[in-house]
Amino acid sequence: MKEFWDSRYAEKEFAYGELPNSYFKQELEKLTPGKLLLPAEGEGRNAVFAAKLGWDVQAVDLSEKGKEKTLRLAAKNNVSIKYHVSNLLDYQYIKNGYDAVVLIFAHFPSEMRNIIHKKLIYSLKSGGIILMEVFSKKQITRESGGPKSIELLYDINELLLDFEDFEILEATETQTELDEGTFHRGIAEVIRIKAQKK
Repeated sequence: MKEFWDSRYAEKEFAYGELPNSYFKQELEKLTPGKLLLPAEGEGRNAVFAAKLGWDVQAVDLSEKGKEKTLRLAAKNNVSIKYHVSNLLDYQYIKNGYDAVVLIFAHFPSEMRNIIHKKLIYSLKSGGIILMEVFSKKQITRESGGPKSIELLYDINELLLDFEDFEILEATETQTELDEGTFHRGIAEVIRIKAQKK
């Protein structure tokens, strides 16, 4: 998997563009900046946007190439990003360390997803926000991006079970039009969840 992402991020162009994900941008602008964890952050488009808003950003991804491009994009935008290269299962999470955790198109097999989500919950402060936009299982028939395996696509009810102790502020399954670099382009089937840790 590391080899796949290093290969995708090795190109000069940014695979998913340099601008933040639209849902991420819309929701982050509503929150008071604090400490933000961005797992599976890739090339840093969301991290850089958050840092420009005043967030203290910790990005994590298994791709060294992703880190290189993130730091380059951060320098271009005169912001600072902390970026740790690690598998999300092995990363050392800080208990109650973050005001927000955001997952943008971060897809894992179900067992791994459950473990990672528990680790993210552990790292989130009481009152903190978890935010995600991911591809739903309906995306399997579309060519606008995302995993080509149904096992890596998500069901909204399974995701809500992962955060059953949270106050659910939004949980929707919807269509959106993606315009994010080469690999996310066109009508997509997505799930959006925003929840607050009690």
